[in-house]
Amino acid sequence: MSSPPVCVILPVLDEYDAIDACLGSLRAQEYDGRLAVIVADGGSTDGTLDRLDAWTADWPALEVIPNPDRVQSAGLWLAALATDAEILIRADAHTTYAVDYVGRSVAALLDTDAVAAGGPMRPRAVGGFGAAVAKAMTHPLGVGPAKFHSERSRAFVDTVYLGAFRRAHFLEAGGMRTLPSHVAEDADLYYRWRRSGRRVLLDPTIRTAYTPRDTPAALWRQFYRYGQGKADMLIVNGQFPSLRPLAPLVLVIALMVGVALVPLSLWPLLAVSGTWIGTLAISMRFRPAMVAAAMIMHLSYGVGLSRGFFRRPASVRAAVRENVHPE
Repeated sequence: MSSPPVCVILPVLDEYDAIDACLGSLRAQEYDGRLAVIVADGGSTDGTLDRLDAWTADWPALEVIPNPDRVQSAGLWLAALATDAEILIRADAHTTYAVDYVGRSVAALLDTDAVAAGGPMRPRAVGGFGAAVAKAMTHPLGVGPAKFHSERSRAFVDTVYLGAFRRAHFLEAGGMRTLPSHVAEDADLYYRWRRSGRRVLLDPTIRTAYTPRDTPAALWRQFYRYGQGKADMLIVNGQFPSLRPLAPLVLVIALMVGVALVPLSLWPLLAVSGTWIGTLAISMRFRPAMVAAAMIMHLSYGVGLSRGFFRRPASVRAAVRENVHPE
């Protein structure tokens, strides 16, 4: 049986520092079927386009298209329209891919009745704060028990990192909806598919290496937006995919209550913060940078989630409806 044609779809915006490693790993793929890569650029101004020009000069399978709307969901949709490949594989510029990434993604998708298949998120950084973030992101108390962070065997799950799916199913679903936060579109698509009775497969043999944010400020912004994205999902879908996102929100509320009670007593704030920090410190073996990374992720996610709830639900739903992808 011949391998089906595949197109890797990659939205980018100002990815000069990461694009060469990403594309190098995609070009090295060992796949015996037709393989193309379409990059949707959202108007990069940092030299990314120069690097893309250099890659396209001697790589016929690579195509670069403009993404006027700039956001990832729009770029993925335009890339899907620009190919006739049977299978689409989502890629991210901050990630490098094992040489068998495409092959294993296709095999996992075809071996089962899954509507989408992908691997776990495996953060990797060398030295500095980024290394602490990578460790915190693989710890159960860092980002929670979601299976796509830690599962070691094949399983049907809520979501996967990136993922492969049939182009026909992607187009049928209208692609990834553009949420106001411009994040969580992947999780939203997988949620909608699961709600329709389809299944999402996690296969740990699908290997990637994700480069996490390497400064506290960048990490805060990332997880703040993640929190807002989960609020968007609740508003547009009427429920969370799971109850896991509520833990950081409960923490933020408890800390706020503790701060409000300081004029009466300092003990509530000390009890909440002491229990939180102490639990992280013990479970993470008193590694200060790793504990600090986890604290930033918890707080920024919880604040982003609570901020997302203050937006008018009607305006969020209207924004999603207005951003339906054109055929």
